[in-house]
Amino acid sequence: MATFVVTYTYSPDAERLDAVRPEHRAFLGALHEEGSVVVSGPLPPTGQAAAGALIVLEAEDETAALALLDDDPFRRDGLVVEATVRRWVPVIGSLAG
Repeated sequence: MATFVVTYTYSPDAERLDAVRPEHRAFLGALHEEGSVVVSGPLPPTGQAAAGALIVLEAEDETAALALLDDDPFRRDGLVVEATVRRWVPVIGSLAG
């Protein structure tokens, strides 16, 4: 298994995001319980970037990493306007291997 970082950029529809957020968090929580999601959390908006999220997970490859998130309620409901995935190799800290 390898470690991957997935970043989401959210839709600007704050009302829909708020409505679906509990289901989204339950979904990611279940993946955490299964051992796939290491950590996740929101990326607040800045002057240059929309709100989004960062998700660190374990998977075989980039395709498998995104596939783990296929059923994320935010993605299912079109609230993720962009998702990127990149392999990450932590060398310092509690996640270092």
